[in-house]
Amino acid sequence: MSAAEHSIEIARWAAAAAADKLAQDPVAFDVSERLAITDIFLIVSAGNERQVGAIVDGIEEALLKRKLKPTRREGGRDNRWVLLDYLDVVIHVQHSEERALYSLERLWKDCPVIKLDA
Repeated sequence: MSAAEHSIEIARWAAAAAADKLAQDPVAFDVSERLAITDIFLIVSAGNERQVGAIVDGIEEALLKRKLKPTRREGGRDNRWVLLDYLDVVIHVQHSEERALYSLERLWKDCPVIKLDA
């Protein structure tokens, strides 16, 4: 089973919103076959905490216009790694240092990559 088309749309909307705020290196993985709790992990990064916050705000605003609200938001205090959980899509906005350290891409490299139009 692969990610639902609606989940892919959400990931693309979020990636486009992140790109509008100058997010770096967006990548989305279809984790639906590995995890029962979500379809897609979207990962983006920024070079500083202020930019991480701006990207998170941009994503939330763009998805709210489509009547989507995160069920959970974690890590917003320090803006080093913010997780936005939209159930079908989990978005990781990371400071570039955290992204290099935790290397989520390495953990999910066996999952299909979703083409983002952003």
